[in-house]
Amino acid sequence: MKKFIPITIFAIAMGFLEAAVVVYLRQIYYPAGFSFPLNPYIQKNILLIEWIREISTIIMLGCVGIVAAENFIKRLCYFLFAFGVWDIFYYVGLKIFLNWPQSFLAWDLLFLIPLPWVGPVLAPVVCSITMLFLAVSTIFVDEKYGVLLKGKFIDWLLVILGSFIIYATFTIDFTKLIITGGFITKFSALATDQEFAKAVSLYKPEKFSWFPFIIGEFLILISFFKVWYENRMVK
Repeated sequence: MKKFIPITIFAIAMGFLEAAVVVYLRQIYYPAGFSFPLNPYIQKNILLIEWIREISTIIMLGCVGIVAAENFIKRLCYFLFAFGVWDIFYYVGLKIFLNWPQSFLAWDLLFLIPLPWVGPVLAPVVCSITMLFLAVSTIFVDEKYGVLLKGKFIDWLLVILGSFIIYATFTIDFTKLIITGGFITKFSALATDQEFAKAVSLYKPEKFSWFPFIIGEFLILISFFKVWYENRMVK
């Protein structure tokens, strides 16, 4: 459990660093304050750099797990823990620097890969808290009782399904925007950059799919408690 201390410090620092970068971006593209609709005229090279930054962030957090542990389960736990702390303190940083968000229900642009993720701030925070719970619980059981929680195929399937449902709740709006606009269907007329920019400039999220989101969370937690119970019975 001692490894959580340096990982926490590292993840908090990353969270504040991420918040600082977003402060600069918002000053450039949203000088009046961030809100939807999104600015559709961000340069392509800036979007590419943002994609690289997001990928680099995940790689850095993944390396934390690789360095901290010796097997896949523990590495995954430390990665999830670092990710959860990083994401929470990213919002803490934004609150300190910009006094944003005004509430947990404020909508945010979460990720850009492979397409924009949007949702109320509360949703990613709930995901982060879930990650922290799963990671800390698994490591605690291993170090306290010498039992490394290992799931069966069905358990991993539940986790993957739950994660996909959660992912879908974040990306469903832009998925619909792309499909209905015919931007990815080779059989339809090719849309111009101006057409897509116009579609983005009109998009304003209004309702988040909380029910599917909760179902996704439920599947993940059910899988964890199932694994915990089965390993407890074996022990």
